[in-house]
Amino acid sequence: MSTSLINTEIRDLVRGLGDRIWQVLDTDRGRVAGRYISGVAAGGDAEFPVDVLAEDAAWAYITAQPVPVALYTESHGLRRHGDDPEYLLVVDPIDGTRGAAANLEMACVSIAAARNTARPTLGDVEYALLKEVKTGNWLYADAHTDGILTGGYPDPVPALTDTVELERMFWSIEFNGHPMELMRRAYGHLVDASANRGAVYVFNSASFSLSRIITGQMDAYADVGNRLLKDRPETEDDFRRVGHGSILHLFPYDIAAAVYLAERAGVTVTDGYGASLGGTLLLDISPANQRSCIAASTPKLHDALLRGIRW
Repeated sequence: MSTSLINTEIRDLVRGLGDRIWQVLDTDRGRVAGRYISGVAAGGDAEFPVDVLAEDAAWAYITAQPVPVALYTESHGLRRHGDDPEYLLVVDPIDGTRGAAANLEMACVSIAAARNTARPTLGDVEYALLKEVKTGNWLYADAHTDGILTGGYPDPVPALTDTVELERMFWSIEFNGHPMELMRRAYGHLVDASANRGAVYVFNSASFSLSRIITGQMDAYADVGNRLLKDRPETEDDFRRVGHGSILHLFPYDIAAAVYLAERAGVTVTDGYGASLGGTLLLDISPANQRSCIAASTPKLHDALLRGIRW
Protein backbone atom coordinates (compact mmCIF):
# COMPACT_ATOMS: atom_id res chain seq x y z
CA MET A 1 0.00 0.00 0.00
CA SER A 2 1.48 3.35 -1.02
CA THR A 3 2.10 6.18 1.45
CA SER A 4 -0.22 8.52 -0.48
CA LEU A 5 -3.03 5.98 -0.27
CA ILE A 6 -2.49 5.53 3.47
CA ASN A 7 -2.60 9.30 3.96
CA THR A 8 -5.86 9.54 2.03
CA GLU A 9 -7.39 6.68 4.00
CA ILE A 10 -6.45 8.15 7.37
CA ARG A 11 -7.70 11.59 6.34
CA ASP A 12 -11.01 10.12 5.25
CA LEU A 13 -11.19 7.98 8.38
CA VAL A 14 -10.64 10.98 10.69
CA ARG A 15 -13.22 13.11 8.94
CA GLY A 16 -15.69 10.26 8.54
CA LEU A 17 -15.42 9.37 12.23
CA GLY A 18 -16.06 12.98 13.22
CA ASP A 19 -19.11 13.11 10.98
CA ARG A 20 -20.47 9.85 12.36
CA ILE A 21 -20.12 10.79 16.02
CA TRP A 22 -21.75 14.15 15.33
CA GLN A 23 -24.62 12.55 13.39
CA VAL A 24 -25.37 10.13 16.22
CA LEU A 25 -25.27 12.89 18.81
CA ASP A 26 -27.40 15.18 16.68
CA THR A 27 -30.01 12.46 16.19
CA ASP A 28 -30.08 10.63 19.51
CA ARG A 29 -28.77 13.01 22.17
CA GLY A 30 -32.26 14.01 23.28
CA ARG A 31 -33.19 10.39 23.94
CA VAL A 32 -30.79 9.94 26.84
CA ALA A 33 -30.91 11.55 30.28
CA GLY A 34 -28.00 13.79 29.38
CA ARG A 35 -27.53 15.50 32.73
CA TYR A 36 -27.25 12.36 34.84
CA ILE A 37 -23.96 10.60 35.50
CA SER A 38 -23.61 7.20 33.85
CA GLY A 39 -20.24 6.17 35.26
CA VAL A 40 -16.59 7.21 35.49
CA ALA A 41 -14.11 7.42 32.60
CA ALA A 42 -10.69 5.79 32.76
CA GLY A 43 -9.07 9.01 33.94
CA GLY A 44 -11.59 9.52 36.73
CA ASP A 45 -13.81 12.16 35.12
CA ALA A 46 -17.57 11.75 35.41
CA GLU A 47 -19.11 9.95 32.44
CA PHE A 48 -22.54 11.09 31.26
CA PRO A 49 -24.99 9.18 29.04
CA VAL A 50 -24.03 11.35 26.06
CA ASP A 51 -20.43 10.18 26.54
CA VAL A 52 -21.54 6.55 26.31
CA LEU A 53 -23.52 7.33 23.17
CA ALA A 54 -20.51 8.99 21.52
CA GLU A 55 -18.04 6.29 22.62
CA ASP A 56 -20.26 3.54 21.20
CA ALA A 57 -20.65 5.44 17.94
CA ALA A 58 -16.87 5.83 17.61
CA TRP A 59 -16.08 2.14 18.07
CA ALA A 60 -18.94 1.00 15.82
CA TYR A 61 -17.71 3.26 13.03
CA ILE A 62 -14.06 2.21 13.35
CA THR A 63 -14.83 -1.52 13.37
CA ALA A 64 -16.95 -1.14 10.24
CA GLN A 65 -13.99 0.26 8.27
CA PRO A 66 -11.37 -1.79 6.38
CA VAL A 67 -8.45 0.31 7.65
CA PRO A 68 -6.60 -1.23 10.65
CA VAL A 69 -6.10 1.40 13.37
CA ALA A 70 -5.42 1.69 17.07
CA LEU A 71 -8.10 3.73 18.82
CA TYR A 72 -7.70 5.50 22.15
CA THR A 73 -10.84 7.04 23.65
CA GLU A 74 -11.54 8.74 26.95
CA SER A 75 -13.67 6.00 28.49
CA HIS A 76 -12.27 2.80 26.99
CA GLY A 77 -8.58 3.58 26.62
CA LEU A 78 -6.61 1.77 23.90
CA ARG A 79 -8.24 -0.73 21.55
CA ARG A 80 -7.07 -2.12 18.22
CA HIS A 81 -9.03 -2.80 15.05
CA GLY A 82 -7.28 -5.08 12.58
CA ASP A 83 -3.74 -6.38 12.46
CA ASP A 84 -0.60 -4.26 12.90
CA PRO A 85 -2.24 -0.80 12.62
CA GLU A 86 0.10 1.88 11.31
CA TYR A 87 -1.87 4.78 12.80
CA LEU A 88 -3.24 5.64 16.21
CA LEU A 89 -6.41 7.72 16.61
CA VAL A 90 -6.69 9.64 19.88
CA VAL A 91 -10.33 10.58 20.29
CA ASP A 92 -12.34 12.51 22.83
CA PRO A 93 -15.83 11.76 21.48
CA ILE A 94 -17.16 14.74 23.43
CA ASP A 95 -14.73 17.28 24.87
CA GLY A 96 -17.12 19.43 26.86
CA THR A 97 -19.64 16.85 28.01
CA ARG A 98 -21.46 19.22 30.34
CA GLY A 99 -21.99 21.71 27.54
CA ALA A 100 -23.34 18.96 25.31
CA ALA A 101 -25.58 17.64 28.09
CA ALA A 102 -27.07 21.13 28.50
CA ASN A 103 -27.38 21.59 24.72
CA LEU A 104 -24.97 24.52 24.77
CA GLU A 105 -22.28 25.31 22.22
CA MET A 106 -19.12 24.56 24.19
CA ALA A 107 -18.47 20.95 23.15
CA CYS A 108 -16.43 19.36 20.37
CA VAL A 109 -15.69 15.99 18.86
CA SER A 110 -11.89 15.86 18.99
CA ILE A 111 -9.83 13.49 16.82
CA ALA A 112 -6.06 13.38 16.34
CA ALA A 113 -4.06 10.79 14.39
CA ALA A 114 -0.39 9.92 14.73
CA ARG A 115 1.85 7.03 13.73
CA ASN A 116 1.31 4.06 16.01
CA THR A 117 4.76 3.95 17.58
CA ALA A 118 5.88 2.71 21.00
CA ARG A 119 5.65 6.17 22.63
CA PRO A 120 3.67 8.55 20.41
CA THR A 121 3.58 12.18 21.48
CA LEU A 122 1.46 15.21 20.71
CA GLY A 123 4.30 16.37 18.48
CA ASP A 124 3.76 13.27 16.33
CA VAL A 125 0.18 14.22 15.40
CA GLU A 126 -0.31 14.34 11.62
CA TYR A 127 -4.09 14.76 11.33
CA ALA A 128 -6.49 16.76 13.51
CA LEU A 129 -10.21 17.47 13.49
CA LEU A 130 -12.53 19.41 15.78
CA LYS A 131 -16.24 19.25 15.05
CA GLU A 132 -18.66 21.25 17.18
CA VAL A 133 -21.35 19.08 18.72
CA LYS A 134 -24.15 21.64 18.54
CA THR A 135 -23.50 23.28 15.16
CA GLY A 136 -21.54 20.71 13.15
CA ASN A 137 -18.97 23.39 12.27
CA TRP A 138 -15.50 21.92 11.85
CA LEU A 139 -11.77 22.63 11.67
CA TYR A 140 -9.35 20.21 10.02
CA ALA A 141 -5.64 20.14 9.19
CA ASP A 142 -2.99 17.56 8.42
CA ALA A 143 0.74 17.35 7.86
CA HIS A 144 0.26 16.86 4.12
CA THR A 145 -1.86 19.96 3.44
CA ASP A 146 -1.18 23.66 4.02
CA GLY A 147 -3.43 25.78 6.21
CA ILE A 148 -6.68 24.78 7.89
CA LEU A 149 -9.81 23.52 6.18
CA THR A 150 -13.10 24.63 7.74
CA GLY A 151 -16.82 24.17 7.32
CA GLY A 152 -19.89 25.99 8.57
CA TYR A 153 -18.34 29.23 9.83
CA PRO A 154 -19.91 32.42 8.42
CA ASP A 155 -16.60 34.32 8.32
CA PRO A 156 -13.11 33.33 7.13
CA VAL A 157 -11.16 31.17 9.59
CA PRO A 158 -8.50 31.41 11.04
CA ALA A 159 -9.23 34.94 12.25
CA LEU A 160 -6.88 35.63 15.15
CA THR A 161 -7.31 38.90 17.03
CA ASP A 162 -4.50 41.37 17.70
CA THR A 163 -5.29 41.87 21.39
CA VAL A 164 -2.28 42.55 23.63
CA GLU A 165 -3.80 44.00 26.85
CA LEU A 166 -4.92 41.78 29.72
CA GLU A 167 -7.71 44.20 30.66
CA ARG A 168 -9.26 43.93 27.19
CA MET A 169 -8.91 40.23 26.54
CA PHE A 170 -11.82 37.88 25.99
CA TRP A 171 -10.61 34.68 27.65
CA SER A 172 -11.77 31.35 29.02
CA ILE A 173 -10.72 29.45 32.13
CA GLU A 174 -11.22 25.94 33.52
CA PHE A 175 -12.92 24.79 36.74
CA ASN A 176 -13.71 21.09 36.41
CA GLY A 177 -11.47 19.41 38.99
CA HIS A 178 -9.94 22.79 39.92
CA PRO A 179 -10.52 24.11 43.47
CA MET A 180 -12.15 27.53 43.32
CA GLU A 181 -10.02 28.99 46.10
CA LEU A 182 -6.76 28.01 44.38
CA MET A 183 -7.99 29.45 41.10
CA ARG A 184 -9.05 32.68 42.78
CA ARG A 185 -5.58 33.10 44.24
CA ALA A 186 -3.92 32.32 40.90
CA TYR A 187 -5.90 34.56 38.57
CA GLY A 188 -8.74 36.23 40.46
CA HIS A 189 -7.02 39.59 39.94
CA LEU A 190 -6.98 38.99 36.17
CA VAL A 191 -10.69 38.12 36.21
CA ASP A 192 -11.36 41.38 38.07
CA ALA A 193 -9.26 43.35 35.59
CA SER A 194 -10.80 41.88 32.42
CA ALA A 195 -14.43 41.11 33.30
CA ASN A 196 -15.67 44.61 32.42
CA ARG A 197 -13.45 45.89 29.60
CA GLY A 198 -13.00 42.39 28.23
CA ALA A 199 -14.86 39.17 29.08
CA VAL A 200 -14.32 35.97 31.08
CA TYR A 201 -15.89 32.60 30.25
CA VAL A 202 -15.85 29.13 31.79
CA PHE A 203 -16.22 26.60 28.96
CA ASN A 204 -14.72 23.50 30.65
CA SER A 205 -13.61 22.30 27.21
CA ALA A 206 -10.02 22.79 26.12
CA SER A 207 -10.93 21.99 22.51
CA PHE A 208 -13.70 24.55 22.38
CA SER A 209 -11.59 27.18 24.17
CA LEU A 210 -8.67 26.78 21.77
CA SER A 211 -10.95 26.70 18.75
CA ARG A 212 -12.49 30.02 19.77
CA ILE A 213 -9.08 31.66 19.54
CA ILE A 214 -8.75 30.26 16.02
CA THR A 215 -12.15 31.68 15.04
CA GLY A 216 -11.37 35.08 16.58
CA GLN A 217 -14.14 34.94 19.17
CA MET A 218 -11.65 34.68 22.04
CA ASP A 219 -8.21 36.13 22.67
CA ALA A 220 -6.84 33.69 25.23
CA TYR A 221 -7.30 30.52 27.30
CA ALA A 222 -5.77 29.44 30.60
CA ASP A 223 -5.81 26.11 32.42
CA VAL A 224 -3.36 26.50 35.28
CA GLY A 225 -4.14 23.51 37.49
CA ASN A 226 -1.36 21.13 36.55
CA ARG A 227 1.43 23.68 37.00
CA LEU A 228 0.04 24.66 40.40
CA LEU A 229 0.10 21.00 41.42
CA LYS A 230 3.63 20.45 40.14
CA ASP A 231 4.94 23.63 41.77
CA ARG A 232 3.04 23.02 45.01
CA PRO A 233 2.58 19.28 45.67
CA GLU A 234 0.82 20.13 48.93
CA THR A 235 -2.24 21.13 46.87
CA GLU A 236 -2.83 17.54 45.75
CA ASP A 237 -5.43 16.87 48.43
CA ASP A 238 -7.41 19.92 47.26
CA PHE A 239 -7.33 18.78 43.64
CA ARG A 240 -8.36 15.24 44.57
CA ARG A 241 -11.16 16.56 46.75
CA VAL A 242 -12.86 18.40 43.90
CA GLY A 243 -11.98 15.58 41.48
CA HIS A 244 -13.72 13.05 43.73
CA GLY A 245 -10.46 11.22 44.28
CA SER A 246 -8.84 11.84 40.87
CA ILE A 247 -6.53 14.48 39.41
CA LEU A 248 -8.51 16.02 36.53
CA HIS A 249 -6.17 18.26 34.60
CA LEU A 250 -5.66 18.34 30.84
CA PHE A 251 -5.46 14.82 29.48
CA PRO A 252 -3.68 14.19 26.14
CA TYR A 253 -6.97 13.41 24.39
CA ASP A 254 -8.35 16.78 25.53
CA ILE A 255 -5.75 18.78 23.64
CA ALA A 256 -4.11 16.60 20.95
CA ALA A 257 -6.23 17.84 18.06
CA ALA A 258 -6.83 21.36 19.38
CA VAL A 259 -3.16 22.18 19.97
CA TYR A 260 -2.23 20.93 16.49
CA LEU A 261 -4.90 23.12 14.91
CA ALA A 262 -4.13 26.13 17.10
CA GLU A 263 -0.44 26.03 16.27
CA ARG A 264 -1.24 25.65 12.57
CA ALA A 265 -3.45 28.76 12.84
CA GLY A 266 -0.68 30.81 14.48
CA VAL A 267 -1.93 30.74 18.07
CA THR A 268 0.80 30.95 20.70
CA VAL A 269 0.14 27.89 22.85
CA THR A 270 2.35 26.40 25.58
CA ASP A 271 2.07 24.69 28.93
CA GLY A 272 1.98 26.77 32.12
CA TYR A 273 5.77 27.06 32.10
CA GLY A 274 5.88 28.51 28.59
CA ALA A 275 7.22 25.26 27.13
CA SER A 276 5.99 23.33 24.10
CA LEU A 277 3.27 20.74 24.59
CA GLY A 278 4.78 18.58 21.84
CA GLY A 279 6.43 16.12 24.23
CA THR A 280 3.13 15.15 25.86
CA LEU A 281 2.69 11.36 25.60
CA LEU A 282 -0.57 10.58 23.82
CA LEU A 283 -1.36 7.38 25.74
CA ASP A 284 -0.41 8.37 29.29
CA ILE A 285 -3.18 9.88 31.43
CA SER A 286 -1.27 9.93 34.72
CA PRO A 287 -1.01 13.25 36.61
CA ALA A 288 2.68 13.44 35.66
CA ASN A 289 1.70 13.54 31.96
CA GLN A 290 -1.36 15.74 32.38
CA ARG A 291 -0.81 19.33 31.33
CA SER A 292 -1.50 22.98 31.98
CA CYS A 293 -2.07 25.34 29.05
CA ILE A 294 -1.70 29.02 28.25
CA ALA A 295 -2.82 30.10 24.77
CA ALA A 296 -3.27 33.50 23.19
CA SER A 297 -3.86 35.11 19.83
CA THR A 298 -0.65 37.15 20.04
CA PRO A 299 2.77 36.40 21.55
CA LYS A 300 2.60 39.64 23.57
CA LEU A 301 -0.72 38.70 25.19
CA HIS A 302 0.55 35.18 25.85
CA ASP A 303 3.62 36.55 27.62
CA ALA A 304 1.54 38.99 29.67
CA LEU A 305 -0.88 36.25 30.72
CA LEU A 306 1.91 33.82 31.60
CA ARG A 307 3.61 36.47 33.75
CA GLY A 308 0.37 37.81 35.19
CA ILE A 309 -0.82 34.56 36.77
CA ARG A 310 0.22 34.21 40.43
CA TRP A 311 1.78 30.79 40.25
